[in-house]
Amino acid sequence: MNTTFLAAAIQMSSTADKKSNLDQAAHWIREAAKQGARLIVLPELFNCLASREEMITQAESIPGTTSKAASSWAKQWRITLVAGSMLERAGEGKAFNTSLVFTPSGEQSSVYRKIHLFDVDLPDEVTFQESSFVTAGDRVEVVDTPCGQLGLSICYDLRFPELYRRLVDKGADILTVPSAFALATGRDHWNVLLRARAIENQAFVIAADQHGKHSDEIVTYGRSMIIDPWGIPLSTAADGQGIAIASIDRSRTQAIRKRLPALAHRRRLEQWGDSW
Repeated sequence: MNTTFLAAAIQMSSTADKKSNLDQAAHWIREAAKQGARLIVLPELFNCLASREEMITQAESIPGTTSKAASSWAKQWRITLVAGSMLERAGEGKAFNTSLVFTPSGEQSSVYRKIHLFDVDLPDEVTFQESSFVTAGDRVEVVDTPCGQLGLSICYDLRFPELYRRLVDKGADILTVPSAFALATGRDHWNVLLRARAIENQAFVIAADQHGKHSDEIVTYGRSMIIDPWGIPLSTAADGQGIAIASIDRSRTQAIRKRLPALAHRRRLEQWGDSW
């Protein structure tokens, strides 16, 4: 297992054109791999981000076009690849929002289906009802990879700290957050939430975001980031498509957890019942 390696969060501006999106993903994976990245994370809905009607039309089964492409990229560049997310057919006009992980041999090693769905109505800012076409997942996923124990999440999950604590309890030392984070909320919340998840869980966070206008109702924030277990941003992508890349030193995680043993100091509040 690699204790020190380069990781990359890829920022995309995906559209309804799946072929173009896959070509762009392949391009940025190649660029990151050539720079030496061994762990690469793609953004949420990297293969198709458009109107809900268009996205549900282009939902795929697994294996399918997108998962096969991701497998080939991982194998070609000998990387651990978190294939952001894609819509996976779930029947009756609905889909799962699904993140896949591939090993350097191209094997699919994990599936995570987004648990928390983005149902939000902020007048004049952002209105979206993800549950109208996406079915929520119900499993917390940590996957053992050559780059460490990855705790998987997707976008809106970021607002639910209890999920990340479960991931760390299951052994995660790197948290991945492929996202299409709304511009309206991202301006104030993206950086703060990512740093909070890193600090409170004493874990690296790799957050690959979409950027730009994808449909009349979807405009995303960007600023893909890699954050260390002390909460320090190591790399941030500029607007547009590109890469945030940084060195991950897994020994730093253990050193921080030893110096400031907050995780070990936790009290199980339920033991006090209603008296707490």
